[in-house]
Amino acid sequence: MIGVLLLLAGFLFPNLLGQIERERMPQSAEQMRALVQMTRANAMFDGRRYRIRFPQPEEVDHPQELRQPLIERENDPLDRPNEFFPVSHPWAHGVTIHDSVWCAEVRIGKPYLYEGEVEYDEPYIAPNAIEREDPYRPAVYFEPNGVSTWATFVLTDAPEGTDPDALEHYKRIEVIFDGDTGLAWLQRPFYPEEIQMLVEHDWPPVLRNDFLRPEPLTEDQVLEIRETLVRKK
Repeated sequence: MIGVLLLLAGFLFPNLLGQIERERMPQSAEQMRALVQMTRANAMFDGRRYRIRFPQPEEVDHPQELRQPLIERENDPLDRPNEFFPVSHPWAHGVTIHDSVWCAEVRIGKPYLYEGEVEYDEPYIAPNAIEREDPYRPAVYFEPNGVSTWATFVLTDAPEGTDPDALEHYKRIEVIFDGDTGLAWLQRPFYPEEIQMLVEHDWPPVLRNDFLRPEPLTEDQVLEIRETLVRKK
């Protein structure tokens, strides 16, 4: 009996490990979305500016901590403006991004298509940017009224430190945050043929709906998503 159980474990254990590995990036993306929306909600509740940023190497004790976002708040905007301090609430701590996953880029601005490429409509000018801010992962600020910029957090399983221009060779999930409404979606990068389809129909590169399926996106699927969004309004 024990031998049979060991044999079954030998078959099932690798499959279980593989499933856990496959779920790490989607789970990290879900948690990143929740953290962004929670940060915005707390900025509005507290009436204080908040920001999300990723730490610099000199700020952490262990390299693995570089993957976890920091939540900070402007505690005293009158006497100590533009000074941000770590948020102590439990929701702002813990594991957001799992092992083997990291945020390689934070793209500021609303995505749009230009000459077959996804561009972003707001050049990043950080309000009182922190010293030595990471050019690839700038901070995202949330005002007390909930207003923020659009931001896209690019999560990947590429080796940490991979040049953002080389990310196309690895799996990625984009957490797209609409700074105007506070909504956020999980979206894989578009394939070249999908971008061409969006360009031909003058459709934006944001589906406003979670889309992670590896199968190519079809015109009918985009129309169905757009029709569903219209019905929800």
